[in-house]
Amino acid sequence: MDTFVALAHGMAVALQPMNLLFALIGVFLGTAVGVLPGIGPALTVALLLPVTYKLDPGGSLIMFAGIYYGGMYGGSTTAILINAPGESASMATALEGNKMAKAGRGGPALATAAIGSFVAGTLATIGLAFVAPYLVDIAVRFGPEDYFALMVVAFVTVSATFGDSPVRGLTSLFIGLTLGLVGIDKLTGQPRLSFGVPELLDGVEVTTLAVGLFAVGEALYVVSRRHQVEEKVEAVRGSLWMTKEDWKRSWKPWLRGFGFGFPIGALPAGGAEIPTFLSYSAERRLTKHPEEFGKGAIEGVAGPEAANNASAAGTLVPLLTLGLPTSATAAMMLAGFQQYGLNPGPLLFAERPDLVWGLIASLFIANMMLLVLNLPLVGLWVRLLAIPQPWLYAGILVFATMGTIAAKPSVVELTMLSVFGVLGFLMRRYDFPIAPVVVGLILGPLAESQLRRALSISLGDPMTLVQSPISATLLGIALIALVAPFILKNMSRFKAAED
Repeated sequence: MDTFVALAHGMAVALQPMNLLFALIGVFLGTAVGVLPGIGPALTVALLLPVTYKLDPGGSLIMFAGIYYGGMYGGSTTAILINAPGESASMATALEGNKMAKAGRGGPALATAAIGSFVAGTLATIGLAFVAPYLVDIAVRFGPEDYFALMVVAFVTVSATFGDSPVRGLTSLFIGLTLGLVGIDKLTGQPRLSFGVPELLDGVEVTTLAVGLFAVGEALYVVSRRHQVEEKVEAVRGSLWMTKEDWKRSWKPWLRGFGFGFPIGALPAGGAEIPTFLSYSAERRLTKHPEEFGKGAIEGVAGPEAANNASAAGTLVPLLTLGLPTSATAAMMLAGFQQYGLNPGPLLFAERPDLVWGLIASLFIANMMLLVLNLPLVGLWVRLLAIPQPWLYAGILVFATMGTIAAKPSVVELTMLSVFGVLGFLMRRYDFPIAPVVVGLILGPLAESQLRRALSISLGDPMTLVQSPISATLLGIALIALVAPFILKNMSRFKAAED
């Protein structure tokens, strides 16, 4: 009953005119950037962080959540119409969606993606509303050693699961942790890694790092690719609406997609790619029309798209209750919280219930807006794909520079933006994941603080880190998560050598 009351109060906050406007801007921008290949919700939130610095925290976070939901849906439009997923989570959708578009059934493919996203997103938001309070009740019992162990789990799972190589992921994480050491040590008051530059005494700004790595780095990477494959946009022919048979074949995949997306998205090593491919595999096994798979089966679009949006809500469970980001966009949203002096976690539910429940309630509204907006505006999204890339990325560079100057006018800050941009380009060029750098910078100082607190309480005894059952279990999970990718990789090599 308490959840229903809290959700009702949150709905009253979300329905305020300004918050509705923020939600509308968020889902519109999110869909637009999801449609454009290579520009995802993480990049968009990173660009908007410095611009929203002085805006209302509740409205800005509602807009960021709308961008996340919209970006997850928008990627399906590109995947279906040009076989180029705007988001990595839309890769499974492209397998059948583009075949449907080439067969003149692009309308039903876009419709089942939109409705499936709405159904699964709504169910997942309900799940978020009811699961979050239970996790908060558990989290309030955590001591400093438990929080440190939890952050170690986040470090390991995020770095080991982003990208193809665990070593590269851990390297990215240590870059972020090193950047987190820059500034004044809160315990001793001594400067660390500031190299005599006064501007560095405040530490590295998360917004500058995020904008440099995601926006500037992405622009440089796109410029560096000389040979571009010409992308042919498939026209949306025939009716946009689904037939009775399409509905019959879609509703079960929507529900199964939610079943895959929400729980896996909520895991520290979740993300949206895993549940979408699991959903696609399940639909391929369960379909009554196996001959259509590979030629344009509607189940292969309905299931993955539902899993895609459900995982977005699942990602918000650990973010809001524990302060742990499990995706690049969640890391950007965590940076958004910290920009306003807010730390997601159990205390935030007690200190700012209006903000947290307003954000959760706004997700229902964002889902409805996505459904109403996307089908009528398919023509607009198709035209958006015609924007020349040089114009697009030149605009992103200008926007990134102006946003950084507006948030913190300093030559040092612009220099750091340029350095982080080059770093982001090199990481993209050599396939190093970017998200662990941001996670390391945000969570590194918090993990250091909790570790020092735990050691102070135990008078410097390091065994305190494994004396608590919670911390011992979490550190065990972190160790398994660290070792498992290397074992699996060696097993696959051994099997390949045997074959």
